Amino acid sequence: MKTVLMVAEKPSLAQSIAKILSRGNMSSRKGLNGVCSVYEYTGSFVGQSAHFKMTSVCGHVMTLDFIGKYNSWDKVDPAELFSKAPTEKKEANPKLTVVKFLQVEGRGCDCIVLWLDCDKEGENICFEVLDAVLPVMNKPRGTERTIYRAKFSSITDTDICNAMNHLGEPNLNEALSVDARQELDLRIGCAFTRFQTKYFHGKYGNLDSSLISFGPCQTPTLGFCVERHDKIQSFKPETYWVLQSKVNPEKESSLTLDWDRVRVFDREIAQMFLNITKTAKEAKVESVSKKEKVKQRPLALNTVEMLRVASAALGMGPQHAMQIAERLYTQGYISYPRTETTHYPENFDLKGCLRQQANNPYWAETVKALLSEGINRPRKGHDAGDHPPITPMRAATEAELGGDGWRLYEYITRHFIATVSADCKYLQTTIAFSIGPERFTAVGKVVTSPGFTEIMPWHSIPLEENLPHCEKGDLFPVSEIKLLEKQTSPPDYLTEAELITLMEKHGIGTDASIPVHINNICQRNYVIVESGRRLKPTNLGIVLVHGYYKIDAELVLPTIRSAVEKQLNLIALGKANYHQVLEHTLDIFKRKFHYFVDSIAGMDELMEVSFSPLAATGKPLSRCGKCHRFMKYIQAKPSRLHCSHCDDTYSLPQNGTIKLYKELRCPLDDFELVLWSSGSRGKSYPLCPYCYNHPPFRDMKKGMGCNECTHPTCQHSLSMLGIGQCVECENGVLVLDSTSGPKWKMACNKCNVIVHFFENAHKVRVSSDTCDLCDAALVDVDFNKAKSPLPGDETQHSGCVFCDPVFQDLVELKHAAMRHPMHRGGQGKRQGRGRGKGRRPGGRLNPKKPKDKMAALAAYFV
Repeated sequence: MKTVLMVAEKPSLAQSIAKILSRGNMSSRKGLNGVCSVYEYTGSFVGQSAHFKMTSVCGHVMTLDFIGKYNSWDKVDPAELFSKAPTEKKEANPKLTVVKFLQVEGRGCDCIVLWLDCDKEGENICFEVLDAVLPVMNKPRGTERTIYRAKFSSITDTDICNAMNHLGEPNLNEALSVDARQELDLRIGCAFTRFQTKYFHGKYGNLDSSLISFGPCQTPTLGFCVERHDKIQSFKPETYWVLQSKVNPEKESSLTLDWDRVRVFDREIAQMFLNITKTAKEAKVESVSKKEKVKQRPLALNTVEMLRVASAALGMGPQHAMQIAERLYTQGYISYPRTETTHYPENFDLKGCLRQQANNPYWAETVKALLSEGINRPRKGHDAGDHPPITPMRAATEAELGGDGWRLYEYITRHFIATVSADCKYLQTTIAFSIGPERFTAVGKVVTSPGFTEIMPWHSIPLEENLPHCEKGDLFPVSEIKLLEKQTSPPDYLTEAELITLMEKHGIGTDASIPVHINNICQRNYVIVESGRRLKPTNLGIVLVHGYYKIDAELVLPTIRSAVEKQLNLIALGKANYHQVLEHTLDIFKRKFHYFVDSIAGMDELMEVSFSPLAATGKPLSRCGKCHRFMKYIQAKPSRLHCSHCDDTYSLPQNGTIKLYKELRCPLDDFELVLWSSGSRGKSYPLCPYCYNHPPFRDMKKGMGCNECTHPTCQHSLSMLGIGQCVECENGVLVLDSTSGPKWKMACNKCNVIVHFFENAHKVRVSSDTCDLCDAALVDVDFNKAKSPLPGDETQHSGCVFCDPVFQDLVELKHAAMRHPMHRGGQGKRQGRGRGKGRRPGGRLNPKKPKDKMAALAAYFV
């Protein structure tokens, strides 16, 4: 019996597909990583009995990154990132250990069926899975085929079973096009981002973004927004005049006529037209025409149109809308939501999809009428050769989906029903009038067949005033004729829907990445989303785009990225060489980068107008150890200290508050210490600004505070305040927070574990002695006499925080309350407190007593 491994893109998809293929007769178990389940069943595969194992990954298995030192902003010239810096594939989420999980499940398997999403990204993930699994699978016998690719567009019984019966092969060319895009975006984006971030953060203190990022797609996206802003700013309103007239076809009714000249911009000429028409008392009917017109039903729905409508009509940001659409897809409610196609294939079961909607109270009548009278073949749209248009695949209720999920599903369903409905037909009547020598017109529309507008009422023909029944030569009295003075108005800021249209038109991004690029320019604070989901550029966004235009317009214009996208598509079609496209594009951008660096003064001139130099920003906080003058604390992200006398800038830990630490100084460099805190319920620790940026000891890394400093005698260092190994993470040490009294606590210097102890104590000191059981440092505690928890009115006690029975009831483990993870993860060799005879590095909590003691400690901290 063969063993077949099947891999889907998400855990929920794996469950749904396995349920369909096994007809519910399957067993399930959690995988090695605890996130991806494995579903097992027996069946038939290519004519043989087989044992199936269905599991999943969680999106991309691997991510592209630079190796070693090239990830350091300080050690590498950004120019080297274009060619010299080697890249490697790393696990996208190391905590999930997906590679190891796949190898465990793939070991001993004979075949693999890839059920990844059927787009270019999915093809790329196929090969990431194969790289992990093929080395541990059974070797094929002779020319026996072992790799299969399932192609599907929805999670329905029909589509999944059809995919299983028509297995193909993964597409290497499409996977390579994704590899090329990843490498181009990594190298180009990182080089420009690192250079301009360091350059501008080193000069200006009130930049309102922690990362001055550049992206080959992100920057042209921002360019569209700034281009519209510039049109608004440069707009000069012009005055124009309109001749308006009203006639009375009946005694108590009036009809407003439109002037055929529309408007004139010369006041004297407008006055002349008024003068020659106001003497006329009657309007003569010159002609009456009636014409039947058609408003076409919509094309089938693709991703870009869905995102446009979600933003313009439903008030959802593109990325949020895409996340909802993906959830609806994985739950089986809609077909695959990433598609450029607006044309249904000839064999698509339109009636089957329509029948699914026959019982929904919102559109049941319309659907039943279509099924009984016959559906209309959808309009012929564009066939991109990827997936069918976005279609509802099963019925749903508002109670099932709720909120935004239902609103998006409802639109997708109404749009689908509209594509198989009749066109809207209406009769348009146009009456031409003459008042003196001038011509005027009245237009009226009467709907004769509403067609698709019944299901999409927002597309209905607006109700207009009824036109009188008349014939050529009829005369109507003129009740009013006057001159209206108006002004031209500027365009409004781009809406997300308009931006999506521009990006699609110019080939910026793909249907999958467009929402990401728009989200990025919002996250970087280059634009802000205003009411109506309009995108207004910030000062920073405007200056950046103007700077790119000044130095090299191609960095921001869509032309060069559009050309790159075409080359990437040629790679996907097998018509262009992956390495040649990569080398050629990187060479172009490398030249542009060097020119940008040489010409940065041009952008600097624009920055100077909008932003303040570091020396003029911030407020004095702590003294510099070199010149002993006050350095200024710049609060704007990224927060930092700047000494204007030495012209030095020192980075600080982010996502917290910074204040002066008792005017105490570092014994190594004489800089005044500052205290970083994440809040009253979080962590805090002192740090030396110079040591934080320039580690003083070989075993320290950049970005370490005093709670990780291995100075042997400094009163603020890990050596003096470290108590013992963290109870949760491997490399952390619990360090006394000497500023936390009277609610004393110690906190891990790597993770967010906090241990509260000894409330209302006067003093807590770390002793040089250690615990005989666990090697942790003992603590000396001096309690308030009125509130001492010690027996017999005692106020002083020394002991181990973890082992001393007197202290055990006074200790409580918590996790720091923080809005963000800590700024650094713990890496490297665990450091001890480094002082005291017999002290072992690490201050380990592993007691020398039997295991039951360890179990008791573990139970206590749960």
